[in-house]
Amino acid sequence: MSDKYPFLSDAWFDAAEQLIREHEAPAPPTPLVMNLEVADGDQTIQFFMGSKNGETLFGRGAAESADLTLSTDIDTARQVFVAGDQQAGMQAFMAGKVRVQGDMTKLMMQGSGGGNQALSEALQGITE
Repeated sequence: MSDKYPFLSDAWFDAAEQLIREHEAPAPPTPLVMNLEVADGDQTIQFFMGSKNGETLFGRGAAESADLTLSTDIDTARQVFVAGDQQAGMQAFMAGKVRVQGDMTKLMMQGSGGGNQALSEALQGITE
């Protein structure tokens, strides 16, 4: 059994980056780089994810070449990015809990491919 870390903590990012390398999936057909701003109490955690030129991108901070920025709360982020619950993401968007700035067209073109199930399960396994 692997260790568990608080979601979006430094240790979680380190473990998640390793899992993403281990579970490398083919890049989606439409390149998309997203900056994420996740509100957790009085702090905002920034990270980026996506793919460009066939390469998977993930890390702390903001990517200068991002197509869009998603802003949400930590509970919604956990449901979407760890649990892989795209339905919860859509409900949060409709309720105004997710804000999008930038090229919404690219986000819509991603569709609902279901993601990488093995990676989702691995991320759940390291997240408190």
